[in-house]
Amino acid sequence: MNGSVMRDRPVIQSILFVCMGNICRSPLAEGIARVALQRAGLDLRLDSAGTHDYHPGAAPDERARAVGREFGYPIDDLRARRVRSEDFSAFDLILAADAGNLLWLQRQRPPTARAELSLLLPWCGAAVGSEVPDPYYGEIENFRDTVRLLAGAMPGLLERLRGQA
Repeated sequence: MNGSVMRDRPVIQSILFVCMGNICRSPLAEGIARVALQRAGLDLRLDSAGTHDYHPGAAPDERARAVGREFGYPIDDLRARRVRSEDFSAFDLILAADAGNLLWLQRQRPPTARAELSLLLPWCGAAVGSEVPDPYYGEIENFRDTVRLLAGAMPGLLERLRGQA
């Protein structure tokens, strides 16, 4: 042996964050991860998408954009899109905000897909089954709670990404 370690999975170089409409949770997750990765000096390809085609081409919800700016995670440049079949091969890791969207992803996943699918919070070290609640029908404070929850998951995300080197 040359001292190299056998890997159970490929190195993660790209992440797709997924929620239902791609206007609240997944763009916030993308924006927060973008800032966290930049601060950590890590360069990964990030994107976000929705399992439903409710808002194609739309900017994130105004409340999500306002709270993103408030916390230093601007997401004004993002636009909603639906998950495409090629995403399952174009990304190494697809992280779903909740169990319903993870189930949708598992059902849509092509047989030859290479992407790892997981719930976002547990992949980042939170309790098994933890979900990111949908703030869409709530108030601005629900969006703040979502940002705090997602930002709190970033150290776990960074730890796992660094641990693959």
